[in-house]
Amino acid sequence: MALRTILEFPDPRLRTRAQPVTRFGNEVRRLIDDMLETLYHAPGIGLAATQIDVHQRLIVIDVSESHNEPLVLINPEIVAREGSTRTEEGCLSVPGIFDAVSRAARVRVRAQERDGTVFERDCADLLAVCVQHEMDHLEGRLFVDHLSSLKRERIRKKLEKERKIQSRRDVPATRSAL
Repeated sequence: MALRTILEFPDPRLRTRAQPVTRFGNEVRRLIDDMLETLYHAPGIGLAATQIDVHQRLIVIDVSESHNEPLVLINPEIVAREGSTRTEEGCLSVPGIFDAVSRAARVRVRAQERDGTVFERDCADLLAVCVQHEMDHLEGRLFVDHLSSLKRERIRKKLEKERKIQSRRDVPATRSAL
């Protein structure tokens, strides 16, 4: 297993639409393991392959308090939606930013397991929100796309400013020649 680098908004690679997974071998299992390790290290509750610059339709989720109930969804699709909810969301690709987003309160998702077996699962509450959030990533969308263009632009500028400040801190001081 290996930690992967999480892309951050406004990286254009986050806008890439993911392609279906067609082979269910060691490579996919290794990717899933890497994604789970990255998710738990971040720490987060959901991660789409797109966020680590792998453009395949694969997401991992763990909304359990003890972080020991991983859910792997390969080639997921929402087959039913019910109700609506408005909850505050954050994103590993938009660090430190949280805002309210409207989503379906319940969804039924069809996906494949590690071995390619198809299954369906009913999701509600936080799990339903997380599934929808991560599936947005597979389409090249971020939660900030659900906000106004003004808010999105403010967030982009704030994150770019924070990255500039951080990069200045990371540059070692140089000594003057004597």
